[in-house]
Amino acid sequence: MTLDRPIQIHLWEDRTRGEQWVPTYDPAGLALLADDYLRIAGNNAVDNGRRTFEFKAVVPGTHQLVFEKRMGWKFTVEDRRVFQVTVTDRSPQRTG
Repeated sequence: MTLDRPIQIHLWEDRTRGEQWVPTYDPAGLALLADDYLRIAGNNAVDNGRRTFEFKAVVPGTHQLVFEKRMGWKFTVEDRRVFQVTVTDRSPQRTG
């Protein structure tokens, strides 16, 4: 990842069950630009889809992003995804 290019992370949620991905990160290193939900399949009884988080690096270095799948009615984490994001200060130079 470079400072000039944001990244997107896509995770599936089943909101019918009460699932919700909750990100944890250091705001000194990464900034959350967008948090969107695209309902893929649903009717009156089912609501599931793809959650997209978009982050932009604030400073170069290695940053940790932790996503915990939480349920509204539970105190424990259902699932956890950990990402190590390495950020450089610029895009590589192209040679022609």
